[in-house]
Amino acid sequence: MAGTAQIELLPAQKVAQEVKVLQAPNTVCYAQYGDTHLTAQELERIVQAVPDSIAAALQRRAYYFVPLTISENDETLVAPEYTIDFSDRAICHRNVQFGNSECIFISTRLMQDRFALAFEFFINVGHHFVESVGVPQSFSDLAWSQAEADVRGETSQDAFENRRKATERGRADEKAKSTFFDAAFSDAIAIYLLSLSIDFDYADLREREYPLLAAPALAERLRHIASLFPPNAGYEFEIKYRRRG
Repeated sequence: MAGTAQIELLPAQKVAQEVKVLQAPNTVCYAQYGDTHLTAQELERIVQAVPDSIAAALQRRAYYFVPLTISENDETLVAPEYTIDFSDRAICHRNVQFGNSECIFISTRLMQDRFALAFEFFINVGHHFVESVGVPQSFSDLAWSQAEADVRGETSQDAFENRRKATERGRADEKAKSTFFDAAFSDAIAIYLLSLSIDFDYADLREREYPLLAAPALAERLRHIASLFPPNAGYEFEIKYRRRG
């Protein structure tokens, strides 16, 4: 395997200028550079999972799938190949502004499998959608009704902490409430998109820092997301509470 001294780290801007950007049928712009361990078909399947109605809000953004993204001294660098040294310095993703466009560099080789890679991409999509469009009142009403009913758990650390702050007795923390809605909505979008592209167990999303949202409550949120953003052709949304043996 080539040593790190033989592999040149490239500025993200150079990669963005040289690599060909593709546009999926749903209009999401993306590119692949270096030894990502992804086939063109695998990547297109993940990108095209974003419903057209969500993709329309992702204008002036392009997602670059690269082996490793490294941030050093306020500069974003890309490793065209994987090495242990580079992986120790790499981050999951990095957003870089070039003119009036935003480029998101995602480290494919930090992910253990297709599940992790797809989820990383969809988490970014969820956040970017919220930044562009905001949270529908109907979803906020649903999430808040669950919070007031003290439904167990949440979908991310951010959602969990801000829900806790917003529901503490004797406090009216509107900022925490708004941040909770943003986090819960972007999380729900990401999980919904993941369900369209990969068959996975809900327990696979579990983290140690907070309890995962109760499955029936998440199912409510996902069905609501599906009603707002129906799947593209070739994708299907389905929830199964118990797998067949």
